[in-house]
Amino acid sequence: MTRLKRQQKHFGPETDSHDFVNLSEAASLEFIRRHTSAPVPKVYCAFERHGQTYIVMERIKGHKLADGWSERSEKSRTCILAQLRRILEEIRSIPSTHGSAVASVDGGSLYDMRLPGLGLGYPKQTPLRFGPFDDIPAFHRWLRRPASTVADHFGPEVNELINLHEQTDWGSPVFTHGDMTSLNVLVQGDSVVGIVDWETAGWYPSYWEFTTASQVTFRNGLLAQYIDSFLEPRWDELRMERIRLKYFGDN
Repeated sequence: MTRLKRQQKHFGPETDSHDFVNLSEAASLEFIRRHTSAPVPKVYCAFERHGQTYIVMERIKGHKLADGWSERSEKSRTCILAQLRRILEEIRSIPSTHGSAVASVDGGSLYDMRLPGLGLGYPKQTPLRFGPFDDIPAFHRWLRRPASTVADHFGPEVNELINLHEQTDWGSPVFTHGDMTSLNVLVQGDSVVGIVDWETAGWYPSYWEFTTASQVTFRNGLLAQYIDSFLEPRWDELRMERIRLKYFGDN
């Protein structure tokens, strides 16, 4: 069974351009299939034509994890969370193919609708994609732009953020899904059969999976309640990210 993922780019006086579907998502799926046993859709073909991006992929038979979670036994929940932990550990163990760069799987630009200043239609059109960056410090400087260095007028929290960004050894980027919510995990019975929607995937700081999965809306926040069951806790980095969001915002 196939699934067609398409995004048409609209340009006009009353519309924004929506180009979040990108060929890098297909590349991410193929990369994960080559390097891990993680259950992701098989890509049959991916191409651009007349301003549209198409990804034709396998439709995985399963249900969103969010559906029926409240009716599951504690044993069932524990089983699913343990599988999810093993899947993510395998993905996160892949060595970076682009050195220190924060980038998409193919070394190109990234997409995350939650980051500030992207996809604006006023006062001027801004792109939805960002990067790539040479390394994690460069990514951090972009996130907190225009605050590049510590200054008295920023206040203690912003200066603390800058110091954490600049003085911490962040190690190498880790391959990250970037939107790990209960809407993007498919299950059959007590088995995880699919991880879907990889448009936000890429090489990011090692804390990024944890912090993005922690800061979700009520509608898709089910997994955030169990996050330390399937991801290594990164509470200090989550506090750091909340400082960034407080002063530099997001969309």
